[in-house]
Amino acid sequence: METFPVIDLEKLNGEGRGEVMELIKDACENWGFFELVNHGISHDFMDSVEKLTKEHYRKCMEQRFKEMVESKGLEAVQSEINDLDWESTFFLRHLPVSNISEIPDLDEDYRKAMKEFAFQLEKLAEQLLDLLCENLGLEKGYLKKAFYGSKGPTFGTKVSNYPPCPKPDLIKGLRAHTDAGGIILLFQDDKVSGLQLLKDGKWIDVPPMRHSIVINIGDQLEVITNGKYKSVMHRVVVQPDGNRMSIASFYNPGSDAVIYPAPLLIEKEAEKGQVYPKFVFEDYMNLYAGLKFQAKEPRFEAMKAMESTINLGPIPTV
Repeated sequence: METFPVIDLEKLNGEGRGEVMELIKDACENWGFFELVNHGISHDFMDSVEKLTKEHYRKCMEQRFKEMVESKGLEAVQSEINDLDWESTFFLRHLPVSNISEIPDLDEDYRKAMKEFAFQLEKLAEQLLDLLCENLGLEKGYLKKAFYGSKGPTFGTKVSNYPPCPKPDLIKGLRAHTDAGGIILLFQDDKVSGLQLLKDGKWIDVPPMRHSIVINIGDQLEVITNGKYKSVMHRVVVQPDGNRMSIASFYNPGSDAVIYPAPLLIEKEAEKGQVYPKFVFEDYMNLYAGLKFQAKEPRFEAMKAMESTINLGPIPTV
């Protein structure tokens, strides 16, 4: 059985660089996911973010979640639930404008830690985008520019907890979907597992590893790479015991960024031609909102139909 790709970023700076780049290439082309170790974010700092996140859940969210479960009678369900996720979440926006100061219930230490964590993840996302450019043969900075729009990329974090579930066979923590955006950076619980991806028709566990950051490809990178890299269906299965923490940060195009396959990649594979449409990211997100838990292909087809009725100008760049 193939082993899940784990990539040591520290080796980029030495003789192992070629091997690391090859591992990233293989992960992007064949998995849509990989796990980073030695990514430059301090382990002590990650421990602090985890501790504050778990404290915040216990203090501010756990009781609310229990009340929601009770009000919906979820503990006694007898058949599979297909329209609900067993998760307790809140969202933070970092770019283009942060809303961290407006989120109620966050104590000052947690607010500061999440702000700093987002800053470090943003830098890591941009480093990774440039590594992908290198592997794809695109000029350095191409992907960041493609995401830029008129106000820069959008970047936000979904903080989730997946509490113990009495009916894990009937309720999903998070239903299967692909991510709509660009590149996703996940700091997940290293003790309680649950994240799975679909590969070759089988669900595969994304192994919980201490201090790692899990990376996955979103729909927009699939479009820009003209299908060379693919976004992959993934889900969260809940456990009968243990509360799983998940901090997923989404580095996405700006709302008015025009997304389309990189011309250089179309030239390289001339016989394949342009497979994906050209569209404004916000239009894609509006469509995705109602179709998140369905296959991505009809979304691309819908954008293709929209493209033929709208004349989109050139990509805005910095």
